[in-house]
Amino acid sequence: MTVRKTRRSFGGCTRKWVQPSRASQPSTSFRIRPPAPRDVDPMAHDSAASRSLPERISFPDEELKILALWEQLDAFHKSLELSKQREPFTFYDGPPFATGLPHHGHILAGTIKDTVTRYAHQTGHYVERRFGWDCHGLPVENEINKKLGVTTKEQVLEMGIDKYNAECRGIVQRYTSEWERVVKRIGRWIDCKNDYKTMEPWYMESVWNVFRTIFDKDLVYRGYKILPYSTACTTSLSNFEANLDYRDTPDPSVVVNFPLVDDPDVALLAWTTTPWTLPSNLALCVNESFDYVKIKDLKTDKVYILGEARLCQVYPKMTKKGYKGGEFEILEKFKGSTLVGKKYVPLFDCFKDWPNAFRVLSDSYVSDSGGTGIVHQAPTFGEDDYRVCVREGVADKFTLPDPLDDNGVFTDAVPLVKGLHVKKADDVICQELKNRGRLVSKGTEVHSYPFCYRSGTPLIYRAIPGWFVNVERIRDRIVANNKLTYWVPSFVQEKRFHNWLVDGKDWNVSRGRFWGTPLPLWVSDDYEEVVCVGSIAELEELTGEKVMDLHREFIDHLTIPSKQGKGVLRRVPEVFDCWFESGSMPYAQQHYPFENKEKFEANFPADFVAEGLDQTRGWFYTLMVLSTALFDKPAFKNLIVNGLVLAEDGRKMSKSLKNFTDPEEILQKYGADALRLYLINSPVVRAEPLKFQAPGVLGVIREIFLPWFNSARFFAQQATRLQLETGVAFVPNRDAALASTNVMDSWIIAALHNLIKFVHEEMKAYRLYTVVPRLVSFIGQLTNWYVRLNRPRLKGSAGSEEAAVALSALYEVEYNLAKLMAPFTPFFTEYMYQFLRQFHPNVVNGGKDLAEDADGVSPSVHFLMLPDFDASRVDEEVEVLMKNLQSVVEMGRVVRERRTISLKNPVKKVIVVSNDQKTLDGLRRLETYLHDELNMRDLEFSTDEKEWCVLKAEANSRALGRRLGKALSGVKKQIAQMTHDDVAAYVSSGSVTLEGHELTGDDLLVKREFKGDSKIFEADVSPEGNLMVIIDTREDEELKMQGCAREVITRVQKLRKKAGLVVQDKIHVYFEEKDGKQGPISAAIQAFLPMIASTLGTAPAPLSLQPAHSVPIVSEDAQFADSSVKLVVARPAVLFASADVLAKHEATVPVDQLTAYVASMKYEDVKTALKSADASVSVRTAAAQVTLKANVEVFLDAKSFAKSSGKSELAWLTKEA
Repeated sequence: MTVRKTRRSFGGCTRKWVQPSRASQPSTSFRIRPPAPRDVDPMAHDSAASRSLPERISFPDEELKILALWEQLDAFHKSLELSKQREPFTFYDGPPFATGLPHHGHILAGTIKDTVTRYAHQTGHYVERRFGWDCHGLPVENEINKKLGVTTKEQVLEMGIDKYNAECRGIVQRYTSEWERVVKRIGRWIDCKNDYKTMEPWYMESVWNVFRTIFDKDLVYRGYKILPYSTACTTSLSNFEANLDYRDTPDPSVVVNFPLVDDPDVALLAWTTTPWTLPSNLALCVNESFDYVKIKDLKTDKVYILGEARLCQVYPKMTKKGYKGGEFEILEKFKGSTLVGKKYVPLFDCFKDWPNAFRVLSDSYVSDSGGTGIVHQAPTFGEDDYRVCVREGVADKFTLPDPLDDNGVFTDAVPLVKGLHVKKADDVICQELKNRGRLVSKGTEVHSYPFCYRSGTPLIYRAIPGWFVNVERIRDRIVANNKLTYWVPSFVQEKRFHNWLVDGKDWNVSRGRFWGTPLPLWVSDDYEEVVCVGSIAELEELTGEKVMDLHREFIDHLTIPSKQGKGVLRRVPEVFDCWFESGSMPYAQQHYPFENKEKFEANFPADFVAEGLDQTRGWFYTLMVLSTALFDKPAFKNLIVNGLVLAEDGRKMSKSLKNFTDPEEILQKYGADALRLYLINSPVVRAEPLKFQAPGVLGVIREIFLPWFNSARFFAQQATRLQLETGVAFVPNRDAALASTNVMDSWIIAALHNLIKFVHEEMKAYRLYTVVPRLVSFIGQLTNWYVRLNRPRLKGSAGSEEAAVALSALYEVEYNLAKLMAPFTPFFTEYMYQFLRQFHPNVVNGGKDLAEDADGVSPSVHFLMLPDFDASRVDEEVEVLMKNLQSVVEMGRVVRERRTISLKNPVKKVIVVSNDQKTLDGLRRLETYLHDELNMRDLEFSTDEKEWCVLKAEANSRALGRRLGKALSGVKKQIAQMTHDDVAAYVSSGSVTLEGHELTGDDLLVKREFKGDSKIFEADVSPEGNLMVIIDTREDEELKMQGCAREVITRVQKLRKKAGLVVQDKIHVYFEEKDGKQGPISAAIQAFLPMIASTLGTAPAPLSLQPAHSVPIVSEDAQFADSSVKLVVARPAVLFASADVLAKHEATVPVDQLTAYVASMKYEDVKTALKSADASVSVRTAAAQVTLKANVEVFLDAKSFAKSSGKSELAWLTKEA
């Protein structure tokens, strides 16, 4: 406290004079402090904390303080310690790559995971949360290849796998510190120290065990398959990886002729969009059941054979309206079976000696919906091509023509395009075919084509030898296990994921790369003998060497003696697909089965996982495949799928386009809670896309956090006011709050428990998208309705006891809301809890014998359990009553807006009309609130709908159309003829029969149309149609004056706020109308003084009565009501009687010195003296004592002065409420 001490002397009078600074007022802002140690009385700590909140709050700044508090408490680990004996809730966190920075999509997924796991913890579970890192695979190798300029595998082998992998290891955790900072900053509680990394030998060992188990079940085989292949990354991809990035791409569209060997003047026509595959052509394929035609091209006289239904491919004019022909002549028609076996002339010489090739085959995959009905077969580059050619003996399963190197560049097998990449070879090949007369047509086809999701380059399909998991053999079990899981939203599981599973292909789990978990397969040179190693110990036993790491550079040289006399077995060169490693995460993070065997098996499958929509063909898929192969179980029970977060323009967020705001900038500007709530209160949690808009995050602060904060601040102000009034610190009385008969208390507590019930029901169903809107709506109910309507009572208008009950009810709601919202907005709920716990009885009463996670005593809200639903607190009647009240108030506001009548201006009359007497009786109970909210002179209730409106009915065509069919038109005519009484009877009975058809329920749409005088009245009808509000808009002089008086109140309250005054700061108000004359503003103040004084806590007095020693705080010259007025807000100051009255003291102390001395005293001290039994204030001099009598010689305010003066012109100032 800042204290200024001085000595003043007035005619021998002495006293100590203290001028308190603002710091000494009870308005210091609440500060977050660490909790008191357990061996110290908590009250000793909390009594030092302020019980008020600042006028303004910076949410990001407060969040940083909360982070510091959590760090000091080691809050996350403390929560785990407190819950370790509870029922486990298992959560798997999909591992991201740390080679890039976290973006909005990561924050979204992290928020969903954190919300659900916090909820699980706060409903009585132990929730282990471990962060994980995906360390292997193409993302890392791509980064290193860019750094080192590596483009081929040969370059890696030249530098050495050990050096290459060392480079990879060096960047794997490039951004881990940034990730950990963002994860921490968004309020996510997860263990980043006890994390798992897919490159750790213990993790890799568990991956080996997973593969060994599947291998032992005969679900692994080596094969040759046509797979998506990335020429940029020089490796194959799985089918689900190929589906991650499809783009609309232009490609050549060419038709090529293949002359028959036995009839060179006749050529078969085949169509392709991949001319680069034509040098590898070994066969043509038809559909033996289709009709084919031999035609003569009338322009060139050449003879071709193609599918009859596909003539339009060569002659596209056929598809246009009015086509007259004349381009070709059909010479012969026959079935495709006629062509089977015919030989044709190869396009190129490179594979002309291939045995059994260059003949026509047949298969049902050939379609008549595109192309020419004849498909060119390059078995090395097409799945169906490979299948048909192997089946027909054109190619051997493992022997195929392959003119490409690992980078997709032609070798000398095709001299024409040697050294060219496949995509660059297209034009060269087409030009060569044109030169040789083999190109019939060339155009461009735009089609959806797969791109490498890592390098962004087009994929090709290529025959790749590899190691496969036989997904097709267990496909039915995978589909069945999917049905055992619960997804939100369900359509992703039932449609997208199910459709992917039922068409699941064998999974190539091998990659021809370097930085990854090596396949644990040692084979003989002829691949006849295969040993699958399942652990480090087994490898050491088989090789006789100590193994310290499982990466290639540590084990590639190890050999195993053959048991079949085949020399030594060597490890295959491939590493695992990194998706196999992340799909093994449930087992490998626990180092299962080498450690934690019982723990893992007791908690598998996981209770919960969550990731983005793209993982339906990624991590979700691999989890399901591996868990089915291992245990014939799903890996998880419950799953939330989120949609994609897009830029505001609807495109993908792109650094190059600069079309999004950096997440860290959002966090710094608005805070994590606002971002969290914005994301999980959007369509993105229903797997729909979200166009991210930064103003939406600001909207969360304005619409949710600030009103919530202000409601708590108002609570704090009124608790302080009550303490000053009663002299006793306010302690909430929960029993009194729950027993309150006040309708507002009953309603808000009933609404709270309905909310609690709803949150638990929906969170158990993982429906975040229904929970958050309901929480947000409740905050609106609390701040916009309960606090606003209850404000006078909370401020003590009904007495201190009733104010204490109201404050206890408000505390009950605020406290439970802080707990209930904790999983969703961890920072602000912690802030609110740290403030509210100061009032908690457990804290005020010491709390020494309570558990450290008990209410109030707990150092963090996140150690507390969420509130339980109490059915006895639900009062449906009160909730209906409040709904009707809100409806009436909102309709009243709508009517005022239509007539542009400000809420400050009272209206003559409001009439509430309903045909339900019970509804009106309920509203009568709330008449006071209606008066306050609608600001009217008179309020009337009426059940006579006929007096005020006309009831009309319309047919619900959607409902009746299906049922009545053609009879609907006749029924509609009857409906149109229904009178007001007919419709009223329908509303009352619920049914009516027209044209022999009984209509009930929603068959008729009932409308109420106002029929009163629209010049006088304005009306509105509730959406449900059960209430009508009518306002008499006529204005008289009394109403004008009342509106003017309310304007005075508003102006003074704004001046208080401008001056930074708080609720406990007392003031005096003075006014003077234009030129000191009596005008409309003065008249309004005089007429409605009791109302003004009741609201402001002081009666405005003429400026002429302001004493000279009064200290003005703030003033304003205002214009309204066709006049102007000076308003002065001043510190409370005493007034003195006239000099004539005080003259009797002149002999003892000069009057001017006496009044100056008393005026310098603290106002509260003078007030205490004048309110005492003596009703006087005494001043002692060296010679004698002078006593000034209350309301005779000294006055506390202008009102008491006016009473004493007896002046008729001040009589209005003496009015009582």
